[in-house]
Amino acid sequence: MIFDFLGSRRKAVIGMCHIGALPGAPLYDAAGGVDRLIDGAIADIERLQDGGVDAIMFGNENDRPYVFKAPPEGLAAMTAVVQACKPALKVPFGVNYLWDPLASVSIGATTGAAFVREIFTGVFASDMGMWQPDCAAAARLRHNLGRDDMKMFFNINAEFAHSLDRRPVALRARSAVFSSLADAILVSGPLTGQSADQTDLAAVAEAVAGTVPVFANTGVRIDTVAQILSVADGVIVGTHFKVDGDTWKPVDGDRVKRFMDVVEGLR
Repeated sequence: MIFDFLGSRRKAVIGMCHIGALPGAPLYDAAGGVDRLIDGAIADIERLQDGGVDAIMFGNENDRPYVFKAPPEGLAAMTAVVQACKPALKVPFGVNYLWDPLASVSIGATTGAAFVREIFTGVFASDMGMWQPDCAAAARLRHNLGRDDMKMFFNINAEFAHSLDRRPVALRARSAVFSSLADAILVSGPLTGQSADQTDLAAVAEAVAGTVPVFANTGVRIDTVAQILSVADGVIVGTHFKVDGDTWKPVDGDRVKRFMDVVEGLR
């Protein structure tokens, strides 16, 4: 068992529901409005669940270029979309507002999410500028909202960014657990859809073994999942589940099913 909300499942698979661009983002479809965002998210949820994923995570990957602080219209819209999708959910869910830890915790706590994912610790040079999240504020917000049960997944090597912390990634992972109360550690590749360095993944898994789960956060494919799950406790899959493996297309239910068939064999 990894977390209580996953029951007895081993080697968990979390599928991404990439919400369309939210109000305020350059790619937002004002003609379709929030209703179209909800319709698209529900369609992806149905394909992910029919394919057999263990949990679903809502994300605003389409809000390019990304921001460090969620605008009010984006925060409100993502909350509305997640809340509207809840009746369609048959599995646990999490949320991630890129790249705002406080927004992620706020949406997760409000909608009843089981977990949230974000960059909570570290200092990065990124496409969006200097990146310095406030983990303490996010953890205190979770507590003040009465959601200590909601797990915080720490992505410790951000996409689109380079860590300015010279410590080895394994030491940064141990430190996040020790000093920042991480509930899970996620290891990412350099971009969405690109795999994490397997040496880094193995080093992190060894460093935090027996304390918190470790997930491969990006770039997991059907041909690599066996190797990855021989090391990691779970995977988060977005791009590989999409039509043609294209991050910006809808979920392909057949791809999900084939992937989950392989995972079931590994279990």
